[in-house]
Amino acid sequence: MSAHTPDFKVKLAETEAELQAAQRLRYRVFVEELGGSGPLVDHGARLEKDQFDPYFDHLILKDLALSVNPMDQVVGVYRVLRDDAAANLGRFYSEDEYDLSVLKSSGRKLLELGRSCLHGDYRGGAAMFHLWNALAGYVAEHDIEVLFGVASFHGTDVAALAQPLSLLHNRHLAPEDIRPRAQADVFQAMDLVPEDHIDRRAAMLAVPPLIKAYLRLGGFVGEGAYLDHAFNTTDVCLILDTARMNEKNRALYTKERNL
Repeated sequence: MSAHTPDFKVKLAETEAELQAAQRLRYRVFVEELGGSGPLVDHGARLEKDQFDPYFDHLILKDLALSVNPMDQVVGVYRVLRDDAAANLGRFYSEDEYDLSVLKSSGRKLLELGRSCLHGDYRGGAAMFHLWNALAGYVAEHDIEVLFGVASFHGTDVAALAQPLSLLHNRHLAPEDIRPRAQADVFQAMDLVPEDHIDRRAAMLAVPPLIKAYLRLGGFVGEGAYLDHAFNTTDVCLILDTARMNEKNRALYTKERNL
């Protein structure tokens, strides 16, 4: 990143231009970096989009110290879908991959998270905390009780991911009352290595930062993974139950809200 002091602002995308700026960043990350694609991806305009976008709210992180062109200011994105909006849509996005019956029948207020990404120059710094802070505010505003969504490992070589997948299954499997399961026809087992054969340090190093962030907050994973060949990823379902967060976790999640 060029030497400048970021001027961060997080807001909901309110205009078509802001939505397209989010889709441009998604294209850069999911298509150009990770090799993904999809039926509605616009390669000419460099926009990663799908049929679900109109139903989701899009939290966008801007660095106002960059260009005056709004398309170039969006450096982070979180796409979120409340259960009332999912009811209008008729489904959650991740239901192709996971059976969400246990969550949908819980009677609790749900929020699906997806398409989370940061511009490469902003990873490992304060940018993600600003997005988390905004997400915490959104959750509080809408009285959300359970957050969930898929997060990805790069690649679909299960053998290469056996250690981290096994670690997640053995150490971070969700309680049964909030445990989605990969759909039967696409189920990929995650318990690939016996627990006493897992190199926990190496396995955790192989877990992507976003997944580790959820785990630090007290999050869990669902049962089974999904191989997404279109996006060249191996997906796991993450679940964060606000009622199960201890005070340390809660402080991490909300620590910037008063800054």
